[in-house]
Parts: sequence; C-alpha cells; structure tokens
Amino acid sequence: MTNKLMYFIGNWKMFGDFNSFKIINKINKFNLRNKALSKKIKIILCVPNTLIYPFRKKLKNKFISLGAQNCHYGDVHGPFTGGVSAHMLKKAGTEYIILGHSETRLDGDTNQLIKKKIESSLKQKLKVIFCIGETLKEKNKGKTFSILRKQIKDSITKKFNPKKIIFAYEPVWSIGTNKILKSNDLKKNIKFIKEVCKKNFKIKKSPSVLYGGSVNDKNISFFSSIKEIDGFLIGGASQSSKKFIDIIKNYYK
Repeated sequence: MTNKLMYFIGNWKMFGDFNSFKIINKINKFNLRNKALSKKIKIILCVPNTLIYPFRKKLKNKFISLGAQNCHYGDVHGPFTGGVSAHMLKKAGTEYIILGHSETRLDGDTNQLIKKKIESSLKQKLKVIFCIGETLKEKNKGKTFSILRKQIKDSITKKFNPKKIIFAYEPVWSIGTNKILKSNDLKKNIKFIKEVCKKNFKIKKSPSVLYGGSVNDKNISFFSSIKEIDGFLIGGASQSSKKFIDIIKNYYK
C-alpha cells in the first residue's frame, strides 16, 4: 500500500451511449462522499469519441477527467475519411488519450505510427496514456524485456516531455483472460520499464507506470502490495460504476 497518487483509468472501449453518464455520476458521488480518499486518486474515464463533448458539458467538477481511446496521426485537419485528430478531441473536451493499446496494434498500429500519434497528441497538450506489452508467444520465448524496450524506444523520442506521458504495462496475453503475472515477475517488468524510461529520457525520476490486464474488484487486493505500480488501466470492469468503485475501495482496504 502506498500514499502516492494512484491512477484509476477506465477504458470503455466500444461501449456506452448518452445514458451511460449515470455511471460517471455514480463514481462522482462516490468521490464527493469520500473526499479524503479522492485526494489520493486520479480517476480518468476514456470513453468513445461520441460521448466526450456531451459528458464534458455535464461534468461539474475536476474529480473525473475524460480521455479518448485513439486518434489519427494528422495534426489538425486533413483528407482522412473517418479520421479524428488529437486537435479535434482536445476541442471536444478530452484531457487524456490512450495510444498503443494492443487492440489498435492488432488493427495495424506500428511503433512508428504510434510515435506520430503521440507527437500529435502532445502538440495539442493532451496527456498520453501509452500502452506497451508482450504477447504470449513473446513471453514464452523470453522476449518480454526486448519487446518492451523496443516499443518504448521506437515510439518515444527524447524531445517528448516524459511528464506528459503515463506508461501502461498491459501483457497482451492477460487482457480479458483473468491470467495475471506472478508478483515478482510483475515487479521486475514494472521496474524494467521505469529504468528504460529513465535512461532513455535521461531523467532522475521515472514516469508513472500503470498495470492493465484483467484488473477487477476480486483481484485488485493482489496488486495493492506491489508498490512499483502507480495505478491501473481497467477495461470491462470500468463499464460498471459498482465494479469500478469496488476496485478503488478494495485496493485501499
């Protein structure tokens, strides 16, 4: 357990409509009732693009921040049918953006393309949640460290401000499977990411590194003893206000 600021970031994926604001409203009420706890945590909900503007208009305080889940690499506007730029997302009211998620990598996002998206997002003063992680095949071949190092070095340049980037370690084989790394292995991987970042950015203090991959209200207590983790990127469980709130409550039990 730690007293540092912990991130609880929800990734709604392709879920939600205008009525889904009731989820945010319930999480907001939980924060208001637990002001001491709310000072220890940072809640960010990354919702579909269609919901960013209407949800932003309804949010009355800064307890909850809104994020997007991806963007086009183009800076502002351009002839990209169906594309949505970081500039457009910023104008809609988003503060954060998830980039490099394994699902978008599977759809064709390369490290070089992700680098362009990160650069575009940082230019728009969005804070980036940068996802990295190995597949089961890569894990079994003992390539976890080399994959993580390559994803970081190929996507992040030294000109990027590390203070504006949150790293999210998501083992691809763990997402949606309820399979979790052993405690020591998870510690090693998180420490490795922090050391690579410090060396790559030439900074003394490492950036925040979150964990994502089958995080739920039942297994969150397992993670509470791993001080290297700075927060969580939560998928399906973030689509339920009860499950999301229970994750926070159970972490601090």
